[in-house]
Amino acid sequence: MTYKDYIQEIEERKNQGLNPKPIDGAELLSEIIEQIKDLNNEYREDSLKFFIYNVVPGTTPAANVKANFLKEIVLGQSVVAEITPAFALELLAHMKGGTSIKVLLDLALGNDVAIAKEAAEVLKTQVFLYEADTDRLEAAFKNGNEIAKDILESYAKAEFFTKLPEIAEEIKVVTFIAGEGDISTDLLSPGNQAHSRSDRELHGKCLISPEAQAEIKALADANPDKSVMLIAEKGTMGVGSSRMSGVNNVALWSGKQASPYVPFINIAPIVAGTNGISPIFLTTVDVTGGIGLDLKNWVKKLDENGNVVRNESGDPILEEVYSVATGTVLTINTKTKKLYNGDKELIDISKAFTPQKIEFIKAGGSYAIVFGKKLQTFASKTLGIPIVPVYAPSKEVSIEGQGLTAVEKIFNKNAVGTTPGKILHAGSDVRVTVNIVGSQDTTGLMTSQELESMAATVISPIVDGAYQSGCHTASVWDNKSKANIPRLMKFMNDFGLITARDPKGVYHSMTDVIHKVLNDITVNEWAIIIGGDSHTRMSKGVAFGADSGTVALALATGEASMPIPESVKVTFKGDMKGYMDFRDVVHATQAQMLKTFGGENVFQGRIIEVHLGTLNADQAFTFTDWTAEMKAKASICISEDYTLIESLEMAKGRIQIMIDKGMDNKNEVLKGLIAIADKRIAEIISGEKPALRPDANAKYYAEVVVDLDVIAEPMIADPDVNNADVSKRYTHDTIRPLSFYGGVKKVDLGFIGSCMVHKGDMKILAHMLKNIDEQEGKVEFKAPLVVAPPTYNIVDELKAEGDWEILQKYSGFEFDDNVPKAAARTSYENMLYLERPGCNLCMGNQEKAAKGDTVMATSTRLFQGRVVEDTEGKKGESLLSSTPVVVLSTILGRTPTIEEYKTAVEGINLTKFAPSHKLLVK
Repeated sequence: MTYKDYIQEIEERKNQGLNPKPIDGAELLSEIIEQIKDLNNEYREDSLKFFIYNVVPGTTPAANVKANFLKEIVLGQSVVAEITPAFALELLAHMKGGTSIKVLLDLALGNDVAIAKEAAEVLKTQVFLYEADTDRLEAAFKNGNEIAKDILESYAKAEFFTKLPEIAEEIKVVTFIAGEGDISTDLLSPGNQAHSRSDRELHGKCLISPEAQAEIKALADANPDKSVMLIAEKGTMGVGSSRMSGVNNVALWSGKQASPYVPFINIAPIVAGTNGISPIFLTTVDVTGGIGLDLKNWVKKLDENGNVVRNESGDPILEEVYSVATGTVLTINTKTKKLYNGDKELIDISKAFTPQKIEFIKAGGSYAIVFGKKLQTFASKTLGIPIVPVYAPSKEVSIEGQGLTAVEKIFNKNAVGTTPGKILHAGSDVRVTVNIVGSQDTTGLMTSQELESMAATVISPIVDGAYQSGCHTASVWDNKSKANIPRLMKFMNDFGLITARDPKGVYHSMTDVIHKVLNDITVNEWAIIIGGDSHTRMSKGVAFGADSGTVALALATGEASMPIPESVKVTFKGDMKGYMDFRDVVHATQAQMLKTFGGENVFQGRIIEVHLGTLNADQAFTFTDWTAEMKAKASICISEDYTLIESLEMAKGRIQIMIDKGMDNKNEVLKGLIAIADKRIAEIISGEKPALRPDANAKYYAEVVVDLDVIAEPMIADPDVNNADVSKRYTHDTIRPLSFYGGVKKVDLGFIGSCMVHKGDMKILAHMLKNIDEQEGKVEFKAPLVVAPPTYNIVDELKAEGDWEILQKYSGFEFDDNVPKAAARTSYENMLYLERPGCNLCMGNQEKAAKGDTVMATSTRLFQGRVVEDTEGKKGESLLSSTPVVVLSTILGRTPTIEEYKTAVEGINLTKFAPSHKLLVK
């Protein structure tokens, strides 16, 4: 982009109420610098402002150009009256890493002693150093350089952290009720605005609503000494996704600017919920040095005997303990760790102010702590001195005589920096190595920005494999995708990831659902996986959905930090009825759990250790994937030995297909994964290391036994859009039997796709169509049926096995990769749509149902406006069910009766499950 182009873009953005876009291109900034040097240039004043205040930091091409010009100014090689050498050093201090660190090292290790000392003082404040930087420092120190020694001594004392101001004892907040009930991150950063996430100011315009934005701004203007705290009243804040863009948007409107020289990057938002913050969203809040509060301002009403009082629907009646109505002024005391209204103590909030969280707040985010600890360790080792205790010691919980749950075993195996020989239990703070990392395409541009901002240029060598998907933008290849996705794929491919699209154009672009690919490339059940999506929940290993920044951190360092979560053990008894599908077992698990524990969701924030035993990784994924909607932090599937071997062989075959397509990189990552799988299979067969098992004497927060005998009909997750209690709408906790709908509820559209379906689901669809075709002579749809297979492998296998043919016969549309759709569909006909593999309707950022529709879907998304938006007269509904229910609903145009359902699935091989008869413990 030239300066002329930039000026034109600025004028276009003015019309949208936007400021100039931050500069990340080298060509534009080089031209701006030339205009600064020309004292008579008509654009010089604006160019100075752009250079000082509007350049993206880190490793962007523009940051490289800026850092080198600042170096010229410090050395006196260029003179700019408005930028003194001292100011140039200050600007370098705000550039965070990359070339700015190289420049500071050049200056600090240079021959001019005065400049070297000044540069050293700036370097002492920096933490984003990588091996190339620390190697230079170490070499200079060993050569007797006193400046290098001085810097290392500062790093060994962690002065970059200790010299930061302490957090305020009192933080005043003014409340804003962002919504009643669970607040999905879709409210904070809508999926249909995913294309703008990397343009932070533009994306900020989609937070909640323009009216809400105006109200937040008014509260902030009226309370300049207070922070606006966004609240989920009677619900949990940030469910459904980690979504860094959601936290960025909240911070943009209610946080504080991270640097005066970097626009639209805000930190330290304060959010709260009656039932706290969703675990994955809270991790994202920590990344920005924010605060997340569990308010508990509504509690269950009790009668005189201490029993919960319930309404006619059987739901607990809630009573307000204290008000947080919009505009209420509250005080957070970080010393007493209490929340106050004036002098009145409201609640203990100590969980929000653990020693580690206080460090995140002080440092402006968790990244600085992670890199700071690493830098201190390096400096101490180089100087040959013991590490000075600076950071809060990691909490280490070790209970003698108590066995380990599956997640405790995995964390102990992968832990780094813990007390040698110490066995850790839940509650321990642990740094762990990460084996597999996944980046998805609508957050990937943000992940690339995070990598640039932390000055990372190459993937950590300790990561076994990493993948950049193209599934969230698979449905519509529009101009936004054409502009963003190739750029993302090149960045990630260069960084060292396996990418869905080949920047060189050698292999066919793949839009497979990211979770399915990660499930295939996870080749060890002891693995830890980090992925940029809430549904990063594998049926091998333990996987955590994460924000774009945590994904970037895992890619750059190969590590993640978190407490070992508590676990809930899920086992099964009884027999699954022949006409039921495993998806019904998944929904029934949630319903039975809530019933067993009186409405308390014991899964929330914990690991679900599910003993599926006999289900292979494809089928078991239906359960582990759904655990995101159960609000669990993650899940672990306990398998029998032979089942795990079957799953690993399946994974090997699919990885080989990726290799055959030409997707492996120069480091032969995919080939390496097959070798890991082979080694693991050999260990299981030989008995050297059987499949992962928890210990028999492991301790769980709770144990849930699912009774298969009582699951008598298909189970549907209903958004309950007309519930009189607004807080009960759009949760995943309303699970209803098919008979509830009486065979009369109109269905406007069906969707089979997303990560919740596997090859078996596609074969169920094909078999049902074949049956109807044979019985009736044809298939007539009374509602549209949209089908998006999860992966190309499945499409190929269906073609080879003869199932794709019947789908083609009744499809009015079949995807064509040579001519992908350029625009999203706005209306549907009563026919079958064979869409490109990917997320499709589930994402809500491209395809959507018609407004006001009632959708029956295999998806996981029922949030308001996600799959379907409302009209003035009718609320859109996204009901979630099994594949056979979706198929039958579109053929009938309504929900089927149980009798119709049983007839339709007769003779069809549904996804079956039988509990393991083996004791799956060690």
